[in-house]
Amino acid sequence: MGKVAVIGVGHSKFGDRQEVNVKELAFESVKPALEEAGITRKDIPFVSVGSVGVWYEEPLPAVAIAEYCGLTGAGLTRVEAACATGSAAVYSGYTAIASGYVDLALVIGVEKMREVDTFTAVELMGRAGSYLWEFENFGLTFPGYYALYATAYMNRFGATEEDLALVAVKNHKYGALNPLAQLQREITVEDVLSSYVVAWPLKLYDCCPITDGSAAIVLASEEKVRELRIDAPVWIAGIGYSSGTGTLSYRGGFIGLDAAVRASRMAYSRSGVEAKDIEVAEVHDCFTIAEIMAYEDLGFCNRGEGFKIVREGQTEIGGKIPVNIDGGLKAKGHPIGATGVSMIVELTKQLREEVKPRSRQAPMRNYVALAHNVGGTGHYCYVTILRR
Repeated sequence: MGKVAVIGVGHSKFGDRQEVNVKELAFESVKPALEEAGITRKDIPFVSVGSVGVWYEEPLPAVAIAEYCGLTGAGLTRVEAACATGSAAVYSGYTAIASGYVDLALVIGVEKMREVDTFTAVELMGRAGSYLWEFENFGLTFPGYYALYATAYMNRFGATEEDLALVAVKNHKYGALNPLAQLQREITVEDVLSSYVVAWPLKLYDCCPITDGSAAIVLASEEKVRELRIDAPVWIAGIGYSSGTGTLSYRGGFIGLDAAVRASRMAYSRSGVEAKDIEVAEVHDCFTIAEIMAYEDLGFCNRGEGFKIVREGQTEIGGKIPVNIDGGLKAKGHPIGATGVSMIVELTKQLREEVKPRSRQAPMRNYVALAHNVGGTGHYCYVTILRR
C-alpha cells in the first residue's frame, strides 16, 4: 500500500446556513482545498462525498455537487456511515490512492441538516439504531441512546452531572476562539446544569447542535507530493475501523464503545504509534459522555478515569492530551457528513502549526494527531492517525 498525504484543506462556517444550498455550501470548502493544494478541478480523478442527505432536497448529492464545483467527469462515490460518514469518505479516498488506482483524490463532507425542523431531525437520527424495536416500541432517540451510557457510566464509576458539564465548558471555551464554530460563546458549569433536560442526565448543553456545514481535503500519493513539491505534507499514518450491533439490547455493557476500542487498536498497529504518542486529538463528542468514554476507549487513560482527567484539566492545551480544541462537535457543530472531514482539516492545521488564534494551537514535538469519529452509538467507528 502506498503512502497518502493531505495536501490541501478547506472548511466552511458551521451553523444555520439558510443562505446557501448544499452545492454552494460544499463549494465553500472545495475551492480553498484545491487552491491550497495548488491544483485545478481538472486534476482530480476521483471524488468521495460524505453526506447522509436525508435532510435536504438533493437525492444524488455527489452528482449535484460535482457539477456545481466543475468536477463532472471524475469518478464519484457517495459514502454513508451515520455520524462517521466523513471519516468513511476519507477512507474511501485514502484507499483509492494507497491501492495505486489514482494519485489524487478530493474528499468532501457536507450536510444541510437545518432544512428540516428539530423534531424531524431528532426522529431521523433516532432511526439510526434498531428502528422497529428500539425507536418504534420504546421511543429511543439519539440523546436517549447516549443517556443509557451516561447513567451506566455514572453508576459504575461515580461520575457526576458536573463532570459531564466540564466537557461542555471546555469545548465551548475553545469554540469561542474558533471563527468557524457554530456556538462561539463560553459557558459555565451552572449554565449546563440549569439547561433543560433532554434525556437525563443529558441536558441541552450536554448535546451537540444541529448543524449545516462542509469540509474538504485533497489527498495525494507520495509520488504526487514530490511532483507538486509539497514542503510539509501531513501523512495519513494509519486508519482503523470497526462496528457495533445496531440493536443496543444485544450489547454486553454501556461504559464504553467496543467499536472504538477495536478501531483504535487497528489504527495504532497500522501507524506504529501508541496512545501516549498522540499530541492532539479530535474525538466524537456528540454528547459530553461520549468524549469521556472516548478518552478511555482510545487509551488516553484507564477505564473509569476519563471524568477525572477532565476535572484535572488534562485534556486542555497545556494538559496531557489536548482534545477538541476547535470546540468539538459540542461547540463547533456536527453537520453529520462533514464532521469526520472537519476533524482532518483541524488536525492538519494543528500539525502544520497554522491554527489561529495561536491560543488554540497545541504544542508540538513529535507531530502526531488522532481523529476519532463514531457513527450512531458505536454502530460505526473510524480512527485516523496523522503525522507530519
